[in-house]
Amino acid sequence: MEKQNLSVLNEFILMGVTDLPELQAPFFVLFFLIYVASMVGNLGMIILTKLDNRLQTPMYFFLRHLAFIDFGYSTAVGPKMLVSFVTRENTIPYNWCAIQLSLFIFFIISELFVLAAMAYDRYVAICSPLLYTVIMSQKVCWVLVIIPYLFSAFLSLITTIKIFISSFCGHNVISHFYCDSLPLLTLICSGTHDIELIILIFSAFNLVSSLSVVLVSYILILVAIIRMNSAEGRHKAFSTCGSHLTVVVILYSTLFFMYVQPKSSHSFETDKMASVFYTLVIPMLNPIIYSLRNKEVKDALQKLWKKLCKACI
Repeated sequence: MEKQNLSVLNEFILMGVTDLPELQAPFFVLFFLIYVASMVGNLGMIILTKLDNRLQTPMYFFLRHLAFIDFGYSTAVGPKMLVSFVTRENTIPYNWCAIQLSLFIFFIISELFVLAAMAYDRYVAICSPLLYTVIMSQKVCWVLVIIPYLFSAFLSLITTIKIFISSFCGHNVISHFYCDSLPLLTLICSGTHDIELIILIFSAFNLVSSLSVVLVSYILILVAIIRMNSAEGRHKAFSTCGSHLTVVVILYSTLFFMYVQPKSSHSFETDKMASVFYTLVIPMLNPIIYSLRNKEVKDALQKLWKKLCKACI
């Protein structure tokens, strides 16, 4: 009977962010504005770092990829979530659910390791400034983003395939606003031990390894800054790290809140709130943080705005 149910299961029903009717319209407006701001900010950052000659450095190379990743996973989740606020029954086709899960896993893992690469970039810039252009060559920069992309794609495919070749019990209601691995596991009637072990091991590895690179880089940066004799040099060093450090703290705080909370207080409702934050809010905040705290980006924005104004006139 379960195999028969598997053969006819061709769509899932997403529960959405909330089932309260009075919150549907306000939430739609709020998350629509957040999503639009995220799209404009991240696409703008990609275009800006491509067009402005002053932003053709390793730091902005990584920032461009961070913006691409933020654009990717907020788009993988955001539009479908917005649809849930205006439809009576929010369904997603079986194959689209698998695609959404694989894209989300790919982008979220890529973000962790690109942020780690950015921390290493800041370490080299501050601790070895004379060798910076040699160490952080274009080839090295590409290696530091291609490897995370390949690794993320591998994990994404393994997890998605393992879940979707499993036997579902005919239940198709996902207690989330997108196809996530943990809610999907509750719908599987065959053994999920292997899948859970894969998710646990690689989630721990991804968080610990990427955070270790960030922590070691910033410890060495802090030691180098303390040894600086010039107060101006210390301020400049801190300012170059401020934006990245802010982004790292926000993302890892959200992820640790989601994965390290006790089982007794763990629920899909808290997962939803955390997921909303790192799928929509953080991708919106990242370009804002880099724009407000970075003089070069602000100067490039002003220069581009002046050119657009002249073109309009």
